[in-house]
Amino acid sequence: MTPTGPAAAESRPVDGTRPVDVVALGESMVTFLPSRPGRLADVPSFDRGIGGAESNVACVLAAAGHRVKWIGRVGDDGFGDHLVEAITAYGVDTSAVRRDPHRPTGIYFRTAGDRATDDHEVLYYRAGSAASAMSPDNTPRAELDSGRVLHLSGITAALSADCLALLRELTAARPGRPLVSFDVNHRAHLWHHPETGRTVLLELARRSDLVFVGEDEAEEAWGVTGGPDAIRAALPEPRALVVKQGAAGATLFERGSGAGPGGGHGAGPGGVRGGEPRPDTVTRVPALGVDVVAPVGAGDAFAAGFLSATLRGLPARDRLRHGHLTAAAALTVPGDLAAPPSRDHADRLAALDDEAWGTLRLGPGWTEAVTRADEEVRTP
Repeated sequence: MTPTGPAAAESRPVDGTRPVDVVALGESMVTFLPSRPGRLADVPSFDRGIGGAESNVACVLAAAGHRVKWIGRVGDDGFGDHLVEAITAYGVDTSAVRRDPHRPTGIYFRTAGDRATDDHEVLYYRAGSAASAMSPDNTPRAELDSGRVLHLSGITAALSADCLALLRELTAARPGRPLVSFDVNHRAHLWHHPETGRTVLLELARRSDLVFVGEDEAEEAWGVTGGPDAIRAALPEPRALVVKQGAAGATLFERGSGAGPGGGHGAGPGGVRGGEPRPDTVTRVPALGVDVVAPVGAGDAFAAGFLSATLRGLPARDRLRHGHLTAAAALTVPGDLAAPPSRDHADRLAALDDEAWGTLRLGPGWTEAVTRADEEVRTP
């Protein structure tokens, strides 16, 4: 489908001359998932997995058929070996990952419950990790600029002063900069000084081309209330802003630009070269009905689905719907990562009319269903 109308400039495919579709930079960790519900003190055993906002996005995009590179830093240890092997197994290029002989790979443990509830527990062992030593001096710039999209998150900025310096350099206006995708990912506990964290995240978001932020996240980080329109007023600079609203859905604000998302980055906030920015096109898409198994990883999956659709040049509504569908895949498995639906399957569901989309409900195993018939579309 070829997009037309006011959003066409923003929705067409990004620069196809680069050798990689998406480069994702950030910390990935070995995660230990409980074998049964309960307090960490009571869980007798854990299953090993991998987790990290940016590497999650990379793995899902690679599983969806895109050319993806993950750049990070891991310890020269067994956990680092496992991370690199597991991420590579998804089809992600890990050739630019650096091994640190002096610092360990980060790990974390979590309980099985919803992280939004009071009984959810998560313990991170990442202070002084190999990833926290990433800096402008030891991270390969040519590799970082090799993608059509450079995907970053606010988590990396919180790891150390050197990591923050790296993100500031990568989001700075410069000729030839890839489209910078930034997921705010506000994690208050990671910042030694929460007020600094709030200021930094706002700064980095304003320097990016595409921003993902949750409605609740914007209130927690910046005190912004009043819904998506108020968040856009606080973040007018990015050419595309996705506000995730949980069960209510998501809203996309995008500003037309003569350069489009495939070129001309680094021209300044919003990609504007003189004059006033063009008015936004606003698209709102309700969320799907989902039988949730575990809520962890849904935000990363949404970003991956949206980016995949953006790389394919799909129109605004379908980009949001692909985000919702990929998030639904993550919500219906117990771990941080889930295989996305096949492209044909996702395209068919994204093409449903509004009434059918509104009655669609997805449960565990939906991405693997051999028979994808009308029973998928049902009222709750």
